[in-house]
Amino acid sequence: MLVCLGLLAPVSAKAETEAYLLLQDSPLAGFQYHEGKALWNQLKTGDALTLTREPDNPYDANAIRVDWQGHKLGYVPRRENADLARIMDKGQRLQGRITRLQKAHSPWERIRFEIIVPIDQHGPKGH
Repeated sequence: MLVCLGLLAPVSAKAETEAYLLLQDSPLAGFQYHEGKALWNQLKTGDALTLTREPDNPYDANAIRVDWQGHKLGYVPRRENADLARIMDKGQRLQGRITRLQKAHSPWERIRFEIIVPIDQHGPKGH
């Protein structure tokens, strides 16, 4: 798992810089089965993604769904989700952000996203 500390740029001149812990950068799994193709022209690098645990998912007990503005794009890849699932199951809030959009034949190469933990001077948020 990739771990580093970074800073998010402020959204507006009034906003403060938010620190975050980068947990990993991943390809999006399941792009071809969900709403990504229909939304492709609306997606932008840097867009926020919502990560939701699906412990009752019939295919993967560690499943983490990836949504964009309420639309299901896919999942964190199964081979990369076990540690994240444990973190989320302990109540830690994780966020996602699109890092790369690429028109490619392979659906695994179309969207890459990073998973971050927002932090402040009191430690990670969401506890």
